[in-house]
Amino acid sequence: MTAQPVVLATGGTGGHVFPAEALAGELAARGVSLALITDDRGKQWQGELARHPIHHVRGGSPSAGGFSRRIANTLGLAMGTAEAFGVIGKVKPAVVVGFGGYASVPTLLAARFRGVPRIVHEQNAVFGRANRVAAAGARAIATSFRRVRHIEDGDPRIHLVGNPVRDAVRTLREVAYEPPGADGPIRMVVIGGSQGAASFSTVIPEAIASLPDDLRQRLRLAQQCRAEDLERVQSFYAARGIDAECAPFFRDFPARLAGAHLVVARAGASTVAELTTSGRPSVLIPFPHATEDHQRANALAVDEVGASILLPHEAFTAEALRQHLVTLFTSPQRLETMAKAAREAGHPDAAQRLADIVVGVMTGSAPQ
Repeated sequence: MTAQPVVLATGGTGGHVFPAEALAGELAARGVSLALITDDRGKQWQGELARHPIHHVRGGSPSAGGFSRRIANTLGLAMGTAEAFGVIGKVKPAVVVGFGGYASVPTLLAARFRGVPRIVHEQNAVFGRANRVAAAGARAIATSFRRVRHIEDGDPRIHLVGNPVRDAVRTLREVAYEPPGADGPIRMVVIGGSQGAASFSTVIPEAIASLPDDLRQRLRLAQQCRAEDLERVQSFYAARGIDAECAPFFRDFPARLAGAHLVVARAGASTVAELTTSGRPSVLIPFPHATEDHQRANALAVDEVGASILLPHEAFTAEALRQHLVTLFTSPQRLETMAKAAREAGHPDAAQRLADIVVGVMTGSAPQ
């Protein structure tokens, strides 16, 4: 294998960072040297990614915002491409892998200008604008869903690998799902994405407060809340005798996921990947302002196979959620069936499969 490094190009948000981190760990275990290119948010990285050289470039989406914002973003993209061109010239990578985000596009464009082979990984069920721009001439396109909008069937570059997740979540696949007992506790976890969800802090407490007494008393709730909502939501639950723990972030999330009977969440790519990898049933409320409505597409993909219930944001009311919760909490067999469907939809070996493609491009062998 070549001694040249692999460059991973990713934006700084969790949805892009988590799969990049998982791939970095897998490639490092195979003896591949790595370098990272990202935006300024990468300065806060810890863990696996922080062990490798990190380079920062500017970026931007020419299609985002008003006219002046688009001009500024276009200039940022041009400058970021020039910066990435310089970094790639110094690093001399064997291949560049892009995960989307502002830093990914200029890096992949620079790699194209340098003649460096490129691989694009799409986490969502919609081929994002950034990746569509960057994918022209790419050696391989790795997807996380069987059907991805804006990707044509029959393209030989397409490889379904899944969306790599953290090892702490991947190992949950070995933890069997146990539905709630007839009179035992019901453990529910609510996560609102990397920035929390304002509507969750209002609608979900109202839905839970309106549950029948026997279900409400059995409920053991862990809910992610925005910091500004934390005291209000916690007080709401306490005043009604509801066993709830609220926090802006749960550092022990994998452990909570392992014991969860039901997860209520947004439908970001990383969330869906973690739910399917671990085999946990869910109610998914897609973020309504996600680019090209990609969260709805993600949620629909798992809803269609029976792993989740898609509750569109426009129908996300306390009464609608209450009805779903009552149905699920009183139907442990259905929860178990959903958990099985989620597990079957998961790709626990996504990092290994993506690494196989990277190594295949590095060595000149066709990815399998």
